[in-house]
Amino acid sequence: MSNKKSAKPIIIKRVKKGGHGGHHGGSWKVAYADFVTAMMAFFMVMWLLGMDDKTKQAIEGYFSNPVGYKKGFGSGASPIANGATPARIADAQIKVMIRKSEEKAFEKAAEAIKGKLDGAKGSLGAAKFEVSVAEEGLRIEMIEDGPGDTFFPSGSAAVKAGLRSGIELIAAELIPLHNQVIVEGHTDATRYSAQAGYTNWELSADRANAARRILEESGFPPARITEVRGLADTRPRIANDPFAPQNRRITLVLPFTNAAISDAEVPTRPPAPARPITG
Repeated sequence: MSNKKSAKPIIIKRVKKGGHGGHHGGSWKVAYADFVTAMMAFFMVMWLLGMDDKTKQAIEGYFSNPVGYKKGFGSGASPIANGATPARIADAQIKVMIRKSEEKAFEKAAEAIKGKLDGAKGSLGAAKFEVSVAEEGLRIEMIEDGPGDTFFPSGSAAVKAGLRSGIELIAAELIPLHNQVIVEGHTDATRYSAQAGYTNWELSADRANAARRILEESGFPPARITEVRGLADTRPRIANDPFAPQNRRITLVLPFTNAAISDAEVPTRPPAPARPITG
């Protein structure tokens, strides 16, 4: 036997380089990172656009002048301090365009409603209908115009034929406008005492709801009816005679879709600072 220890075999492992070809390299990672960054920026912009105006102004004020920013408005020469940033100018101009478009649509609908109601006077009874474009939007007043009960029996929310016919004619012209609708019920000041706990508040609300149901039965989308108000005798039409029959009425209001704004209120760009003349 040999005294020498037998040598351990040497094992060499060769790792084959390969995987993806050399022409691929890591460039796809850079492209993917760029894509993810762009998507993040896109969703950030979409998120900001969904915020309310006050929050948008606050963010805009910060990025316009981070050092002098305070409560959403930059100090010094920050463009948001005078309300003349391009975004605010464009937003105000869009609001003016929408308002003018809605005013024209309301005026056209008002004329069409008046024409239909005039042609159906015989079936509407002793009722008066007033249609106007007010500061709040399109306003339609359905008013008792006589000593009798034209729309509802005394102390009741059961709709009479005259009011039903009028609402059906009006609904046909309101459906294409796409604006929301508020339904108001009004009574005169005569006390309602037939049932304990049932007052003109409940009566006016029940009458407004009865008008709402007729609107919906006439094809008006229920989702566009945003409020049903029972106002009792708190907003008399004839203020100096709270018991006048004209105070008993149903009102439909179609508000404008944005706050009132005119051409004069559109902010203008501030003048550019003068450049010093050199040379």
